Amino acid sequence: MALRRLPIHRALWRPHLIAGGERDLMLGLIVFSVGLPVTTQTIFSVVVGVSLGVFGTAMLRWLAKIDPQFLKVYRRARAYRAYYPPRSRPARVDDRIRKQL
Repeated sequence: MALRRLPIHRALWRPHLIAGGERDLMLGLIVFSVGLPVTTQTIFSVVVGVSLGVFGTAMLRWLAKIDPQFLKVYRRARAYRAYYPPRSRPARVDDRIRKQL
C-alpha cells in the first residue's frame, strides 16, 4: 500500500514578512520613521525619518533574505546564553559540572 501524499499550502509554512522584511522589525521601523516627523514637525526630522525608512527597509530586507526568523532566533539564543558556553573543547569539563561532581 502506497503512502498518501498530503499537500501543505504555502501560506502555512512561509515566513510572515511585510515589504520583504521581518514583520515585527518592519512594523517598528514604520512606526518610528513615520512617528518621528509627525511628532517633531521639522524638516530635519522628515529627512531623518525618510532616510531611516529607506535604509532601514533595505537592511531589514537583506536580513530577511539571510534568516526570515532572525528576531525569534536571536531572542531564543539570548535566553539560553548562560546555558551554552561561547566556546568549548572536546575534552573540557565545565566548572559548573565539576562542582556538582
